[in-house]
This record gives sequence, C-alpha cells and structure tokens, in this order.
Amino acid sequence: MLNANRGIKLSLRKGVIDMLPLSLAVIPWGILFGSIAVQRGFSWLEAQMFSAIIFGGAVQIVTVELIADNASLVTVLFTAFVISSRHFLYGLSLREKLSPKPLRWRLGLGFLLTDELFALSGHRRAYQGKLRLIYGLAAGGSFYLAWNLWTFIGIVAGASLPDLTELGLDFAIAATFIALVVPEIKTLPTLAAVITAAIFSLIFSLWEFELGLVCAALLAMAAGFTVQQLRRSV
Repeated sequence: MLNANRGIKLSLRKGVIDMLPLSLAVIPWGILFGSIAVQRGFSWLEAQMFSAIIFGGAVQIVTVELIADNASLVTVLFTAFVISSRHFLYGLSLREKLSPKPLRWRLGLGFLLTDELFALSGHRRAYQGKLRLIYGLAAGGSFYLAWNLWTFIGIVAGASLPDLTELGLDFAIAATFIALVVPEIKTLPTLAAVITAAIFSLIFSLWEFELGLVCAALLAMAAGFTVQQLRRSV
C-alpha cells in the first residue's frame, strides 16, 4: 500500500513538473485573453467561464472577438469548429492508447487534451497503466489550473490597465506552438510537414483565406505522408 501511494505521489509530482514550463509559457496568452474579454464587454464571470469550460486559448480569443463584433451564431460555431478541428486528429492519434480505458479516464483526459498535453503524450507507453494515466491527469490538470489563473490575472489587468493587445502579447501564441513543434522534428517526413505548414499558413494568411489554417494542415500531412512513402520505396 505504501509503495502504491508513493507511486501515485511521484506520478502526480512528475506530471506537474513536466508541464510546468508550458504552464509558464502561456502566461502572456492567458493574460491576453482575460484582458481582451473584459475590454470587449464581457463580465469577469463570463470571461473566467470561457477558460473554465472551453479551455482552448486560440478558440477563446477568436470567439470573444466574433461575439463582440456581433457575428452570427453560425459564424461563431463554424469558426470555433475549424480552429478546434486539430483536436480530432489528437484524439485519433491517441485512440489505441485510450480506447480500452474506463469512460471516466477517457472523459477526464479528453477534456484536458490541449496542444500542450498532447506534446507530452508522444511516448510509446503513454497512458499505459494507472500511474501513467495519473501522470497525464496531473499534467493536464495543472495546466488547466494555470490557464484559469492567468485568465483571472488578465481579467484584473484588463479592468484596470490600457489595451494589453498593444504590448504584443499575442506573439505568445506563436511562440508557444513553435516551442511545442521544434523538439518533435526528428525525421525527414516531420520536417517536410512542418515546412509545408509554415509556408502555406503564411500564404493563406496573406490571402486572408478563412480556412487557411485547416488547408495548410492538410497539405502538411500530405507532404509528410508523401516523403515517408518515398523513403520507404527507396
């Protein structure tokens, strides 16, 4: 019993510590969202509930802006769907590891499955066994608490300080994703996918193409798959 409790405590601690750098990296992002929400007319409770329920930085920021601009419900829902569509791919990637687990584990980890938690889920033995499941919950749960804390700080700052968007805090979004992606570039197909995604996301952004992010992701996956198939045929 003592060894089991010790293993649980170590898994909890390791999950929190491994996620800590990413939890700190999104401080500007969380503060930016909280400040934007209150400055666009949302109450502090509404702003905080965005982070508590939706729990997705990019979709939160875009949704708040669309609602503040009186966009239609269809536009808001479709945009949120497009931005969040990558989570469908995350779920497919982890399906074999999590599908045999009880529903309570799948629901908990599914809610906490952000880009950051997915970045810690690449190990071949991830989520295998109770201690690794606890590790995942600790990592995702600590990030959830941190994100809500940064949102609260942003709400307070947004209510008392000038427009924080002028400080360039939105660069934290790009910086966070760069920090997540770069360490995973270990093979030629992955490199091809990253370069393709970067080039076409920039092109589509300049063209102001609304589905540019999704199309860039699809092209990147196609490029990575093509390079992988070419390597196998050589």
